[in-house]
Amino acid sequence: MEEVKLRTLSVLVENESGVLSQISRLFSRKGFNIESLAVGTTDDPRISRMTIEVIANDNHTELICNQLAKMVPVHSVKLLVPNHSIRRELVLYKVRAKSSEDRNEVIQIASIFRGAIIDVSKETLTLSVIGDEKKTDAVQELLEGFGIIELVRTGMIALERGKYTIDEETKEKGEFNYGKDVL
Repeated sequence: MEEVKLRTLSVLVENESGVLSQISRLFSRKGFNIESLAVGTTDDPRISRMTIEVIANDNHTELICNQLAKMVPVHSVKLLVPNHSIRRELVLYKVRAKSSEDRNEVIQIASIFRGAIIDVSKETLTLSVIGDEKKTDAVQELLEGFGIIELVRTGMIALERGKYTIDEETKEKGEFNYGKDVL
């Protein structure tokens, strides 16, 4: 049986209305739940980069990549290999911190995880932390003892390490091979 696991796709698309809807409908039609989705413009304001995470096996991942590549507003599709990519998300945590002792502990947690305190009130502190799931989950676990009032995640963003890019002009030959050796 094929291994089903989290896959990270990087997709360059036209920055125009309706594209996000078209992409999400494709996943819905194929019966896949998008685990994480982050979209933003690139250095070219006409192009947006979508980072999409989905749980799938090799065959389903290949199907998704091929279907995305056929869509008119899609410029490039790339399956990011975990060992050769950098993945990060921003998480904001609003926690209870009524006493100065609680405040100091929350500030220490933020410091240890290279987070930042971005808002302070008499009864709460809001932290921002950037990292992968292991880091953000560890912070969340530590903060639960204080009482998390609100939590929001941006969704994962990702880039390949080193010289490799998704851009058609800079991609290496064979870079978009979706065969078993790449997946």
